[in-house]
Amino acid sequence: MRNSMRIVCFGLALGGFCVPMASAQATLELEDYLVVPMTGLVDGKGSNEVLLARVNTLREEVGGARRFFISDLNGPLYIVDKETKSFSVYLDFNGNEGKTGLFRKLTIAQGYGNGLNGFYLDPDYARNGKFYTVHMEDPAIPGSKLPDNSKFPGLKVSGYTTTDAIKTPGPLQNEGVLVEWTDSNPSNSTFEGTARELLRVQLNTRSHPMGDLLFNPTAVRGDPDWRVLYLECGDGASGESKIVEIRSNPQRLDNLEGKILRIIPDLNEHVATSTVSENGRYRIPNDNPFVSTPGARQEIWAYGFRNPHRLNWAVDPANPANNRLIANSVGLHTWETVYIVHKGVNYGYGEREGNELLKPDNTTAPLPPVDKIPMRIGEEVTGHMVVPTYPVIQYGHGPTGGDSIGSGFLYNGKAIPALRGKYVFTDLTTGRLWYADYSDMLAADDGKPGTMATIREVKLLWNDPHDSQDAGKKVYESMFPIIEVAYHARGGRSPRLPGRADLIKGGRADVRLSIDASGELYLYSKGDGVIRRVVGATGF
Repeated sequence: MRNSMRIVCFGLALGGFCVPMASAQATLELEDYLVVPMTGLVDGKGSNEVLLARVNTLREEVGGARRFFISDLNGPLYIVDKETKSFSVYLDFNGNEGKTGLFRKLTIAQGYGNGLNGFYLDPDYARNGKFYTVHMEDPAIPGSKLPDNSKFPGLKVSGYTTTDAIKTPGPLQNEGVLVEWTDSNPSNSTFEGTARELLRVQLNTRSHPMGDLLFNPTAVRGDPDWRVLYLECGDGASGESKIVEIRSNPQRLDNLEGKILRIIPDLNEHVATSTVSENGRYRIPNDNPFVSTPGARQEIWAYGFRNPHRLNWAVDPANPANNRLIANSVGLHTWETVYIVHKGVNYGYGEREGNELLKPDNTTAPLPPVDKIPMRIGEEVTGHMVVPTYPVIQYGHGPTGGDSIGSGFLYNGKAIPALRGKYVFTDLTTGRLWYADYSDMLAADDGKPGTMATIREVKLLWNDPHDSQDAGKKVYESMFPIIEVAYHARGGRSPRLPGRADLIKGGRADVRLSIDASGELYLYSKGDGVIRRVVGATGF
């Protein structure tokens, strides 16, 4: 089945840009899989309480494929037995006043990406029991930064110490915290073992925090990338700020905001090809791009991002030379973007948004005739000029686009052969899905700002288990109405999905993708707290 092509333009009155889109003739079939325990309120009044379960990551157990690990931004880290579909609370990060979790200063109430924001298993987890988390703390909350293990006595806290936060210029609000956990028995359903704080980063605001993290899934023991961690840190909303002293933070190499980092968490790994960090908690690979740049943070792998909140590895089994690190980055007012991430590259923000110039008033304009940005180490610019690198996919804000890009994955599963070679991704708020041919994405990575991969809309086929009289499977334009049905079935009282009035649909579906160890796709949403499997596809 062929897709009809059209060119969709955004913001032409402001010198906007057109992107290639194809109409929806492709369809993914969904099947409800898991209902996550509710941590929100059906009649919540705040920005986050209205989300029934803030499920944020789904990771399959390394080596066993018997269990899922599922994190909720509100604090719980669950283990789910895939056979029985039973949930166990493995850890709970929410130690706020009146709560029984670990971290007194965890912040969950304000800002979308707060709380328990990142989780990933060590590739050698089955042998070493290690995994890594990122959570957000508000230093203004009274109490200790140390974990309270009174309700999780299996956690040994003797010897646990915090680290000095890596400095960020300007006023500060939150801190992102990276922790290494070592379970003495990886088959546990409740944690037993030790924890070690690796890294703490100052952030200017509650927005665009530190979050997603992952290892290169193709690396094996003996490879330079084996057990080397990639970690994203948003710009803390600095790149759009009217505060002059922080607006350049995503471009400055002396801080970690607006960057993708690359570190070695285990001090015993790659000893001969790395150096120990300033705080003594991790190692920095010698081949990181700025290790020899005076004044630059050596952890930086790439920079110039707004909110690259979802990282993934695109793995091409037929040609490993095509394997790439991908970042999906939430835009400001104009563009949502997908980037192929390269070592040491500047992706432009906050001098660029998408493939346009970002002006001081946060509107966009065509690129300047000389498309270069001065490298910044600190507050002052250097004499070195850098040509920014642009997205391989972008779509605009508006009725035919979306508000906020979600996660995406290159499909490599076996269950749906038609999807192989397709990069499928979501828009958080509208619940729309698109896909692009991965070959088109590689071709668009040509250094030319105007080259973009064509994106094609995806519809959803779903059988509503809540309809009073079974109507069978129906086709939906997006996940929004599907999630809305489930939200009301779980007791949600808002007439529509809750959200800000300025969103395209007035509500927030909050839908993301993940994959299991076999490469099969799952969709999950904070709006209804339901995880669904992709079980079929047509029209691709």
